[in-house]
Formats: sequence, structure tokens, C-alpha cells
Amino acid sequence: QVQLVESGGELVQAGGSLRLSCAASGRTFSSYTMGWFRQAAGKEREFVSGIRRVTGSTSYSDSVKGRFTISRDIAKRTLYLQMNSLKPDDTAVYYCAAGSAGPVGVPGTYDYWGQGTQVTVSS
Repeated sequence: QVQLVESGGELVQAGGSLRLSCAASGRTFSSYTMGWFRQAAGKEREFVSGIRRVTGSTSYSDSVKGRFTISRDIAKRTLYLQMNSLKPDDTAVYYCAAGSAGPVGVPGTYDYWGQGTQVTVSS
């Protein structure tokens, strides 16, 4: 059992920055592949960024690469998503997730999900 609690989503202006946090509890933090997904209104959930178990290798979708940075603080058992140069198209509910097997960008890889946090980027 892993519990994920997200925070940090809010209304920001285009070009601004925001950092999302996901606090984890349960099993050893570094034993999970973790990721961020987002879902805009009326659209399917899409992969944003992920960090592989053990190795810490990171991945990003093309739409956020160069603007977003995923990181983790093992001691604090917290996953972060630093979002810079935000665009209105980034508006979505952002979810963090944890899993142990499978491709990092595929939702089916993940067994546990946070409740989501709303990010709204104004024009």
C-alpha cells in the first residue's frame, strides 16, 4: 500500500513557474518508478514525466521537455515537478503515480495514484 498526496497546483500566468509536490508513504521510496501525468478537460490522460526505480533515470514528453524537471528527495519521500515557462496548454489536473514495472510513460505501469492537483495557466 502506497499513499500519494499531491500539492502545489494553482492559477499562474503564462510564462510563470510552479512546483508540484507528491508526498509518498508506504514502501521504500526508491523502489518505485514514479511519474507525473496530466489530464486536461475533455482530453485523455497523458504522460508528462517519469523517474525510474533505482537508477533515477528521467523521461519527459516532448511537450514539456526543456521546461519541466522531475526530481525526488528520497529522505523526504517526496516527488517534485518543477514547471517553468508555463503555457495555457499546460492547464490540466496533474497526477503523480508510483509503480514497479513497465514503460515509464504508460499509465498501466503504475499501481498507485495521487488525487490530482489542478494547474491553471492563464493567457
